[in-house]
Amino acid sequence: MSTVLQLLGYELRNVFRNRWLIVYALLFLVLTDALFRFGGSGSRVILSLTNVVLALIPLVSIVFGTMYLYHAREFIELMLAQPVSRRSLFAGLYGGLSVPLALSFLVGVGLPFAWHGGVAGNVAGFAILLGAGVLLTLVFTALAFVVALRFQDRAMGLGAAILVWLLAAVLYDGLLLLAITWFRDYPVEKPIRVATLLNPVDLGRVLLLLQFDLSALMGYTGAVFERFFGSRTGTLVSLAALLAWTAVPLAGGMRRFMRKDW
Repeated sequence: MSTVLQLLGYELRNVFRNRWLIVYALLFLVLTDALFRFGGSGSRVILSLTNVVLALIPLVSIVFGTMYLYHAREFIELMLAQPVSRRSLFAGLYGGLSVPLALSFLVGVGLPFAWHGGVAGNVAGFAILLGAGVLLTLVFTALAFVVALRFQDRAMGLGAAILVWLLAAVLYDGLLLLAITWFRDYPVEKPIRVATLLNPVDLGRVLLLLQFDLSALMGYTGAVFERFFGSRTGTLVSLAALLAWTAVPLAGGMRRFMRKDW
């Protein structure tokens, strides 16, 4: 445990010195502050931030995480030459990357809510917004490790990372809607519920918009999910599925890291 904490501390100091992390936090801070100044109440700001959170957090987490791991290869090789277990090194790398990304999001969104008084009357929605952002950060950082450990070439790894983001954030609902159109004469509600669980971005959308009872804005998958699970159950199922989405890629990344010949 002490080795993990030492590695985590080193990685946190290293990542926090990265100026892109400051830009990431400032982007959320400026955007949230502008939404308060021009949009008004906290609930409106949360709704406006939903699409930003669902698109930007997965993109930054998977691209930044993939490139960071490629740049850290010399450090990884050096650490593996020391009496350091691979599990400890992997835990330090993942924590040292995911924690700063999550904190940057929390600070960038939380500060404007604090000084504009946007939390009052919107505690549940604000908590879900922060929770969904943190969980999506953990999920796509874990996926970044899987991608970076799968592809030796940096260009291929970066391309694969962007492709994963495009599939989850942009293409998935379109492909699902196309499948629904093809099979419109068949009962598709159960497959749609399963398909929603297979996309962390859709889960984040459902988790956020269920707080406002706006199933019409969730797309077809969210509307079906809300209809069958209801608000409270849907929230619990979404949270559990997002936690699973974090654990499964993380376990896959750990397994590949343990077997990789550096």
